[in-house]
Amino acid sequence: MRFPLLLVVTCLLGTTLTLDNGLMRTPPMGWLAWERFRCDIDCKDDPQNCISENLFRDMADRLSEDGWRELGYVYVNIDDCWSSMNRDEHGRLQADPMRFPGGIKKLAGYMHDRGLKLGIYGDMGTHTCGGYPGTPLDKIEIDAETFAEWEVDMFKYDGCYSNATEKEKGYPLMSKALNATGRQIGYSCSWPAYQGGLPPKVNYAMLGEICNLWRNYVDIQDSWGSVLAIVDWFFGNQDVLIPAAGPGRWNDPDMLIVGDFGLSLDQSRSQMALWAIMAAPLFMSNDLRTISSSARNILQNKMVIIINQDPLGIQGRRILQEKSKIEVFWRPLSNNNSALVFFSRRTDMPYRYQTSLGKLNYTMGSYRITDAFTYKTLTLKDTTNFVVSVNPTGVVMWSERVIMRKRIQVQEGHD
Repeated sequence: MRFPLLLVVTCLLGTTLTLDNGLMRTPPMGWLAWERFRCDIDCKDDPQNCISENLFRDMADRLSEDGWRELGYVYVNIDDCWSSMNRDEHGRLQADPMRFPGGIKKLAGYMHDRGLKLGIYGDMGTHTCGGYPGTPLDKIEIDAETFAEWEVDMFKYDGCYSNATEKEKGYPLMSKALNATGRQIGYSCSWPAYQGGLPPKVNYAMLGEICNLWRNYVDIQDSWGSVLAIVDWFFGNQDVLIPAAGPGRWNDPDMLIVGDFGLSLDQSRSQMALWAIMAAPLFMSNDLRTISSSARNILQNKMVIIINQDPLGIQGRRILQEKSKIEVFWRPLSNNNSALVFFSRRTDMPYRYQTSLGKLNYTMGSYRITDAFTYKTLTLKDTTNFVVSVNPTGVVMWSERVIMRKRIQVQEGHD
């Protein structure tokens, strides 16, 4: 195999412009309610888990007190089902008065007092996906102004109950309206996910001009099968998606489900590592009040986060698919460094995969290798054969620092 011609140069030059709000120069990180808590509004019988200001305050407390904020997890994002079923007498959205008695602005202040940021959710259609009031074309300006007055820091714009024409008008209009408020509000667009995620229906050049991040594909579910389907789609379409991403404009494969119920420990490491290789936003959707220490250790892994947050902002790619069901992924990093992931699709037993950096197209030189999960280090020459033992559905993740000058050859083929 060889790397695609001029991959790094092409990504550095870029093929899109960027939304000029100065935000999200590295992939955003934080916590998002949806996958774990969905649309639970039963605060009478399930007060600890219902969509309410108490839930978001609890998560803010955990982010600020348990070491998450310092690692970059700063967004606390409300998803669907937060609003009243009716707009107020001035036509403005309003929070459900029983579940958010203090209102959204007060909740935003709670976040800001703790060095965090608040995200909120809306929908292009007449209704949100959960049946709450939407933000159709005639409500875009007033809702953008409302979010700014509430001092919201991020807005996710979904696409239920709207047609293709409305989306084509509405997503750019909301970008313009948010910028016109004068408040810096990160903008997440679900538009590509409703258009199949690929050209010609999706214009990634335009998306990069109006959105900070965008959902490309289906919602993640709490299962390994769901993670695999997302991995397959993103890396199967990597030649289209990689040029679209970069500082301030990110492909979003959806939430991290590490710490929930559907993944083993190895599978949790795999999701974290592959999301880091993809330069993906890292939005956890779990219960930070009860998360296990093993899940916390994965999500708080400093080396994986550093790889994810690399300022170069180039999305990584799959470079090998072996008959042994081992796959190899590579991401270029700043200062001519890089990251590798060896991923096993096997379900039987650990597999001893033998290769060399030269076979992975690293040219003459020596490299300082650090294992991102064990922190063990070694030095390898490009000609040195090595073996990595990869657990079933697991990963080995390396960060490589060049000791001697490194150059990557750039043609393509397969083993």
